[in-house]
Amino acid sequence: MPVNGLPPYDDDNIFAKILRGDIPCRKVFEDEWALAFHDIAPQAPLHVLVVPRGRYCSFADFSAAASPEEIAGFTRALGQVARDLGLEADGYRIIANMGEHSGQEVPHYHAHILAGRPLGKMLPA
Repeated sequence: MPVNGLPPYDDDNIFAKILRGDIPCRKVFEDEWALAFHDIAPQAPLHVLVVPRGRYCSFADFSAAASPEEIAGFTRALGQVARDLGLEADGYRIIANMGEHSGQEVPHYHAHILAGRPLGKMLPA
């Protein structure tokens, strides 16, 4: 049952399994704070997921419960992935979803980095 709007963390979600090494991924970046890998169902020519290593369901959960080092490390990982992939020149989008109305599919906080073509408006008219 959700607490304060947040579902309980599920240690069997696919990202938890990827972080543990139970499921392989096409890794882009890894450090002590985050893991980045290619999405298996890309929504753009380049679609990378950046996942913090901690057990967080949403940005609200992450921002309230993560240590300052985790927050800084995850934020730096997002920037490092964008730089490593050469996305700065043409641009990219970072999206984090939470809950049913956003379309969140995995109950582990994560960010999508999308690039490789003009992405258009953030939301359809």
